[in-house]
Amino acid sequence: MAAAKLPPAVLEVLFSYLDISDLRNCSLVCKNWYRYLNDENNDVWRFHCVRKLAEEALKSDLLKNVPTYKSKLRAFYHAWNPDDCSKNIYVKANGFTVHRNPVAQSTDGARGKIGFKSGRHCWEVWWEGPLGTVAVIGLATKDSPIQCHGYVGLLGSNDQSWGWNLVDNHLLHNGDSQGNYPTVNNAPKYQVGERIRVILDCEDNTLAFEKNYEFLGVAFRGLPNTPLYPSVSAVYGNTEISMVYLGPPLDG
Repeated sequence: MAAAKLPPAVLEVLFSYLDISDLRNCSLVCKNWYRYLNDENNDVWRFHCVRKLAEEALKSDLLKNVPTYKSKLRAFYHAWNPDDCSKNIYVKANGFTVHRNPVAQSTDGARGKIGFKSGRHCWEVWWEGPLGTVAVIGLATKDSPIQCHGYVGLLGSNDQSWGWNLVDNHLLHNGDSQGNYPTVNNAPKYQVGERIRVILDCEDNTLAFEKNYEFLGVAFRGLPNTPLYPSVSAVYGNTEISMVYLGPPLDG
């Protein structure tokens, strides 16, 4: 096959001008193309990364835990959805951080671009401003509301969302507290800037969290077989929350 004999310089030009969606099909053409595209740090992925991602995101430590160009692109495609946020929230220019405007008596949420119903997935979430009285991270379906009146645990307020309130360490679902989390005495409170890893296992239908590389245990079991989206809800004016998709958990 002639395609298999194309030199790397030609492949670089060819793949750099194709859409990201076409590259997966290209990797199936032959072993040579697969091998080339499997290098997550080559110039093709660098080109697409620079073209899609904001310079601010690439130059800051925002993406420090997704070291390759391909993994940074993957994180971008899984980042906050600017069309699926409360009207009081917007996605900043870096593409990975949401900002909540200072609106009184409102709880405001945001969801990621891609929902999951199969496989195992891990992403990081961290607050870059005050938490206020309620600051919740977790999951939601598309049917869960993204804004409500008052200062409440919006994420976890119904049967379509599951959340962990970082302020009081309570799990929330269906409008009720599901107990303390993690289940240890005197669990330390969340500190602004700490990156929390959210671990969704769609095969076991569980949601768990990890902080400072310590697994905190399973928070929710029996999750439904429907697309579940990375989500947060916030109440504090001008606070900011970042989210970076990491891929499958490191334990396999």
